[in-house]
Amino acid sequence: MDLTALPTNTLDSLDNTDTYVAPNNKTFLADSDVPNTSVLNNAELAQSTAESSSQKIDPNAIILAEALADKAISWQIHNCKIIKKTVTQDLPLPFLYHYDSLDDAVKQTHPLTPTLLTQFNTSMTASQAARLIGIEEALLSSPWHVKVIGSLVVFSEALQLAVRLHWTNTGKETQQIYTKNEADAITIAFKDWQFFGRVDVLYKNDKQTLISIDEQSRSTEAPLTESLLTIDASSDYQQLLNTHALAVIVRLEADKAELPWFDKAILERIE
Repeated sequence: MDLTALPTNTLDSLDNTDTYVAPNNKTFLADSDVPNTSVLNNAELAQSTAESSSQKIDPNAIILAEALADKAISWQIHNCKIIKKTVTQDLPLPFLYHYDSLDDAVKQTHPLTPTLLTQFNTSMTASQAARLIGIEEALLSSPWHVKVIGSLVVFSEALQLAVRLHWTNTGKETQQIYTKNEADAITIAFKDWQFFGRVDVLYKNDKQTLISIDEQSRSTEAPLTESLLTIDASSDYQQLLNTHALAVIVRLEADKAELPWFDKAILERIE
């Protein structure tokens, strides 16, 4: 699954029940100086840079993505809710999808004609497709179009940390599922749900540093300061920068099978 294809700010207009405060970017950790040596070979330079970089991260700091994926922490879920839900059979589809849903016997008696071929990519309802083919609408299988967007808050009382995440069954406009009833369509759609979008952090512990690491920037030659974000203690939610939100989502998606509390909360909500 290509998480970078999913939008990171789509939900700004959908989930606005809280006030969001942008993080104070001035709290980025400062760069340390590379040792002042006239000549360093590549190995020495790499080792020196690595040692310097490691010193910039407080060993007692909480690293956000790692903490969220830590099974030893007693994480709890609350306020798991649905923000937007679409489950219908009435949305149009390209004619090709309608024709492909026909039984082979019907296709043999109603083969594709040049006129039908010109309509292959034309969006239409099942009723319109049936009229175009010249058959009863009941002979077409209309899929369920499923798109559910929701949010939840995962929190740890011990860490005084809460993180609001967003989830959905698909990054597309809808997911088409061929099944007889709505309940089965939703169940099938959420066999592979995913996190996406904005990530908001509420952190109230001013005794321990909380940081986020943008692993993508860290893997490049960019300065370490560009990949680290210190999240200040606050009484308000703070929206993570898009790159840091993506880093959190990538980590959670990678470890999702080992974090069953997310799956349990979401599946209970959609039932």
